Amino acid sequence: MTVKFKEFQHGSIKLIDSPFMDRFNLNASYLKSLSTENLLRNFYLQAGLWSFSGSASTSFDSDDEENGPETWHWGWESPTCELRGHFLGHWLSASACVFGQTGDEELRAKTLFIVQELARCQQANGGEWVAAIPESYMERILEGRQVWAPHYTVHKIFMGLHDVYNMMGIEEALHISDRFSNWFYNWTKSFTRENLDVILDYETGGMLEAWVDLYDLTGKPEHLELIKRYDRPRFFDALLEDKDVLTNKHANTQVAEILGAARAWEVTGEKRWRNIVEAFWEEAVVKRGTYCTGGVSCGEVWTPPQNLAARLGLAQEHCVIYNMMRLSQFLYRWTGDVKYADFWEKNLYNGIMSQQNKKTGMISYFLDMGPGSKKKWGSPTKHFWCCHGTLVQAQASYDQCIFHKQLNGITISQFIPSRTSFSYEGTNVKMELRSSTQNGSGPIQTFHKSGYEQIQYVHVPQIPNDRPDCYRHILHIECGTQAEFEVKIRIPWWVQGEPTVKINGKVGEYSIQSSFIHLKKIWKNDQITLEFPKQLYTSSLIGSQNMVALMDGPLVLAGLVEEEREIVGDPNKPDTFLTPHNERHHSFWNDGTYKTKNQPINFKFIPLVDVTDESYTLYFPIRKS
Repeated sequence: MTVKFKEFQHGSIKLIDSPFMDRFNLNASYLKSLSTENLLRNFYLQAGLWSFSGSASTSFDSDDEENGPETWHWGWESPTCELRGHFLGHWLSASACVFGQTGDEELRAKTLFIVQELARCQQANGGEWVAAIPESYMERILEGRQVWAPHYTVHKIFMGLHDVYNMMGIEEALHISDRFSNWFYNWTKSFTRENLDVILDYETGGMLEAWVDLYDLTGKPEHLELIKRYDRPRFFDALLEDKDVLTNKHANTQVAEILGAARAWEVTGEKRWRNIVEAFWEEAVVKRGTYCTGGVSCGEVWTPPQNLAARLGLAQEHCVIYNMMRLSQFLYRWTGDVKYADFWEKNLYNGIMSQQNKKTGMISYFLDMGPGSKKKWGSPTKHFWCCHGTLVQAQASYDQCIFHKQLNGITISQFIPSRTSFSYEGTNVKMELRSSTQNGSGPIQTFHKSGYEQIQYVHVPQIPNDRPDCYRHILHIECGTQAEFEVKIRIPWWVQGEPTVKINGKVGEYSIQSSFIHLKKIWKNDQITLEFPKQLYTSSLIGSQNMVALMDGPLVLAGLVEEEREIVGDPNKPDTFLTPHNERHHSFWNDGTYKTKNQPINFKFIPLVDVTDESYTLYFPIRKS
């Protein structure tokens, strides 16, 4: 098995001061704010280690208790919900990611306690079962009785335990997972292929990936057997036969199954698994098309191919976005094709960041595409939708796609301020990537020290009078001793014209191949300055003759209106009907802020990622004057 790029080891890439780090820290604070008692409550309940009678005694009411029901987790984590316990798996994964990047010992101690308590619950359940739902839920699937996705729920626990073992080194997490897998091995032992196909048709989620990960960690034949049992020939073979088995099907469960196929190729090397993944991408993205945001689903199901205009309701489920971004990571590593990194970047700004409340850190389950939409935010303890779980993982995982290793050097894949260090042919190398947000513009900018200096001091170099039409990034490379290797830098799809590349202040020698800048030289203590020119452009709504969204670089722009309005102007020249608005505030440029001109009633546009509680519209009918 050969791949173009390899990931850095978990924890070797650190975010540095930027709005990305602010979002990361907001998420980490939320993880730490949730009590272990509430996270474990449903597991204790299932194991018989906790109960609640409705009052603490005969003499006073439960409302007087410090830890009464009003303080518990509700929504999909309610003790009466059939998905209860799903969020803890996400919490464990996110906690492991945060610890890997920060070394936060408070978070590790909390995670260790939770793992120890899960082991206690497992023992109380008989030594194998550890979920917060009863074993009987699995039997309901077998009997064809109604139940809400038990496989989906237990997968989260496997996922969380594996991430805790891999990134925190807590060995008990792997032991719990191993013992838990025994239950599934024995449960499925007597099933025919027909039995398994019927069971796995019902929202299996990421169970295949769980078994592949476990087999990768243990090498046990039982876990390889579970991979075979949880194969999905009804679904996978149809994809290989070029059949549309996506339209109007539950999107997120199918993406999760494909992630299992992706891991199966990486672990087993069996070509069929990779063929399944590539056939799925062709069916889900290439043939179907995407919204301007990069989203691919509406109302939790796949849209019909090339007819997104018919589905502008509650689109873009966060879980689907997060898992499709994960899938694009696999394909990017395997192929080195920039289209997968472009997909990731588009969904970064217009998906997972647009669906996180920048003030509270909470989630918007869907991202409505219709006129006069509003984001509906979850609460810290009252909702716990599925997307609440992928939220905490997504906001903990910015580091995973920035730098990649290649055969003869390093690739810069995403432009998120960060630093890393590694050894190249015996030489210690440090890299730091940051955004120059005064001489260049940049998405999601807020107050920054460098901008504060610009407005205070007259002796510093003058910044442009107007908002720059480029993004500017600086990569600093420091080597212990001189080292020759190649630095490849992705050129994003939205770049207009040729980028500017300078090394130590001078125009550098480079080539451009397959949308990558190639720089090969002997490095010691060097600085690469990149400028990516950008401009306004339109993104047509697939399936419509005249509906467009407006974009600025990677950002989708949201019109702050409560209804659909016709825009008069040339869709190929958005500057005929848009003009910059409120370009700078205090110490930073307001990237992506515009207002219309020459319209019957003019209105403002701001980046979708900056919309919080405002009503917005993304697609507009446009007519040339």
